[in-house]
Amino acid sequence: MTHPYGLRTEHRAEPLGLDAAYPRLSWKLRADRRAAAQGAYRLTVAAHPSDLDDPRRLLWDTGRRTGEDLEATWDGPALQSATRYHWRVEIWDERGEGPASAQSWFETGLLHRGDWSAVWIGRDPARLPQVDPPTDDDEPSRPPLQLRREFDLDSVPVRGRLYATARGVYEPRLNGGRVGDLELSPGWTEYHHRIQYQTYDVTDLLRGGRNVLGAVVADGWWSGYVGFDARRPAQHYGDHPSFLAQLVVDFADGSRQVIATDAGWVERPGEIRAADLLMGEYVDARHAVPGWDAPTGSNTGFAPVIVDDTEPGPLVAEPDQPIRVTREIRPVANHHRTSGRTIVDFGQNLVGRIRLTVRAAAAGQAIVVRHAEVLDNGELYLDNLRRADATDVYVAAGGGTEVFEPRFTVHGFRYVEINNLAGDPEVVARVLHNDTPFDGTFECSDSLVNQLQSNITWGQRGNFLAVPSDCPQRDERLGWLADAQIFAPTASRNADVSGFFARWLRDVVDGQDADGAFRDVAPVMALDREAAPAWGDAGVIIPWHLWRCYGDRVALERSFPSMVAWVDHIRRHNPDLRWRHRTGNSYGDWLQVDATTPRDVLSTAYFARSAEIVADAAEVLGHHDVATEYRGLRGAIRAAFIDSYVGDDGTVDGSTQTGYLLALAFDLLPANLVRAAVDHLAADIEKREMRLTTGFLGVALLCPVLADHGRADLAYALLHQEEFPSWGYSIRNGATTIWERWDGWTQHGGFQSPAMNSFNHYSLGSVGDWLYGRVAGIDQTSTSVGYRELLLRPLPGGRLSWARAQQETVRGTVACGWSTRNGRITVTVAVPPGSTAILEIPTSDPATVKEGGDPAADQPGVRTVQPSAAGVAVQLASGRYTFSAAYQGAESLNH
Repeated sequence: MTHPYGLRTEHRAEPLGLDAAYPRLSWKLRADRRAAAQGAYRLTVAAHPSDLDDPRRLLWDTGRRTGEDLEATWDGPALQSATRYHWRVEIWDERGEGPASAQSWFETGLLHRGDWSAVWIGRDPARLPQVDPPTDDDEPSRPPLQLRREFDLDSVPVRGRLYATARGVYEPRLNGGRVGDLELSPGWTEYHHRIQYQTYDVTDLLRGGRNVLGAVVADGWWSGYVGFDARRPAQHYGDHPSFLAQLVVDFADGSRQVIATDAGWVERPGEIRAADLLMGEYVDARHAVPGWDAPTGSNTGFAPVIVDDTEPGPLVAEPDQPIRVTREIRPVANHHRTSGRTIVDFGQNLVGRIRLTVRAAAAGQAIVVRHAEVLDNGELYLDNLRRADATDVYVAAGGGTEVFEPRFTVHGFRYVEINNLAGDPEVVARVLHNDTPFDGTFECSDSLVNQLQSNITWGQRGNFLAVPSDCPQRDERLGWLADAQIFAPTASRNADVSGFFARWLRDVVDGQDADGAFRDVAPVMALDREAAPAWGDAGVIIPWHLWRCYGDRVALERSFPSMVAWVDHIRRHNPDLRWRHRTGNSYGDWLQVDATTPRDVLSTAYFARSAEIVADAAEVLGHHDVATEYRGLRGAIRAAFIDSYVGDDGTVDGSTQTGYLLALAFDLLPANLVRAAVDHLAADIEKREMRLTTGFLGVALLCPVLADHGRADLAYALLHQEEFPSWGYSIRNGATTIWERWDGWTQHGGFQSPAMNSFNHYSLGSVGDWLYGRVAGIDQTSTSVGYRELLLRPLPGGRLSWARAQQETVRGTVACGWSTRNGRITVTVAVPPGSTAILEIPTSDPATVKEGGDPAADQPGVRTVQPSAAGVAVQLASGRYTFSAAYQGAESLNH
């Protein structure tokens, strides 16, 4: 049988609180035989799971639909607010056998503005407490809101839903306990355009009689420090945090009770005296109000809230995976310093916070926790944090066991210094990030390359927090567009980031100006200027990537007008088709080493690439006239590039590695000069003794271009390089994440300028896409969408004796791995049902290709076996296969 699995509604498994009017329902396939495929499917939807078996009670029934589609868009009756829908997918295989089925559910949120009776509430500014400690600029610290509302229920309800959000970040409380496990909600969006709300199932937390609903609300991105602005950003969003919530309670008799934020709520500060995402959290446990969020507490000391009559704005249900604590890491070493000071090493640079257990501390004992990524002569290196204090303080209540864990701050660190606490601290690190499913793996025979993959993955975890940020430790943490677009292919290998990027793209589009210019960052908290080349192009590249990787047509359609507007913006201001005007703060190939790529070479190359993508997207969306226009534009830009920047000998203006990589990757060279350009690129690498010069933009293209043009030997030499500058150099010097710059620390120069020196930044880790796509071999053809037509191209080389990768796609699991031994290569692959594959086996002797010890051509699922430029090409149907062939070594295949 062929079975469906991995059911999703709008990118998520069993989403609670969905506001898509026409949600997409999708599934994947697995099978235990070869050449399996889906021949037909049927979707049914009902109010209760048992109703799915009763045709009379179905809310939607697609009937049996023929085809291989693994996604269907809702076209049933209008969805109702706050309603759970159960759905089943049945599939029949290509032989008509079945059905096999799987079930899931989704629940709608509040779909209409009229569903909300809640109003925004906050603290009366006249009651703003003045508490210690002040911030560095002497602005009084502001305790988070601690909000409370008592209410009575006549009986135990059968259903309870809390819909909540904040201008700030919040933690909901109910009857003395925390609600849910979400962190730093509602996240960060373009608040002027959209504020997300979250939905919580609180049925089991409610009781008959007296109940208390509460919340703690801190500044967060709304009114705290964000970016490298030295001021609290009131000029961007707002002065103070506020809260909006609606608790909907249903009873067995069909009645309903709604408890919403209104003037009946009360507020008083609690033990959290100050909390800021960048600066840290200050908790004085002596100010705790026991039972404040429980029915046993009282309103004593609380004051009335104020109601903000401002229209709450566009409230939208959170569309992707929220931020959560995903793992805990225990220390690997404690280094005791003088007078009760201990430096704790967690062995891994990470993003999150610590949880510290304090025993028998004296009342008023202040324990100070500072965070750093690296050490300098055995002490925390803090200079690179710039204005971010990254310091948490806990003042003990005294007596017994106390647990301190900040709730409204986040730090990037491997080391913490705990001051004023004797003995070995009882502490763990808690890792936070958007909970995107990490379902891809790559590993190989080289421990250094495995560490590189680990560094890439940890950099992704640390920087995918609300937005794809540039660094998680200093006073910046902005959603830089170029960083995101060059890393998106790698990110989608490691994890399912479809919903994360689709949601963030709405912020990218919202930041576009009337002339069509994107911004360098999204949300536009800072740097409100026209985007630079390759930065603004993310608004074109990422929607196209989501289409190719995940088949996300909705994201492509939503972004398409802005994609066209961006290319038109460039064309309008550069009529000679050389992008030299309106380039914003043109960054070039950011942080390249010992080379300077001419900025107009880079910008014009990206102009051509974006025009090409717009043409391709227009074709997909059925805008054929638009496709023709922009394909012509791309051709004209290409001609201008060749005329202006390409010499008759295949040189590219500037003669830098990145210049050649852009020209080769984006097809901006005459065919007769491609080999010459490759030779120039190779010569530059070789004269530098196998060292790179590429920055953020060039590094993503480096190994792929070399490998695709017959110089895999150089690609592997760069991968294995351990001298500066290289990935291996940082690893050899203790890196557990990707560094922002090649020279973040060097033996010859020490630390780079603290003005910009992050040790956790994913951009230079964009080589991860190549590790999956060519080293292990998982790729798709140029016309494939969602890995429908696989191109499996394992590439032995370097000092590797084996490599393998596995990746979850929208169609199912894809795997590819290889090993070499005793003059033979063995390749093992998995192709999901409904997909096909071309497997390129690197052998110089096609006659030796065997599958299970027999000639490959005689095996089920193997359609053809024929010689190819890479060795032997085997066409496969779905299934699992293991092939072996004669193998003489990588050198015989590289050139």
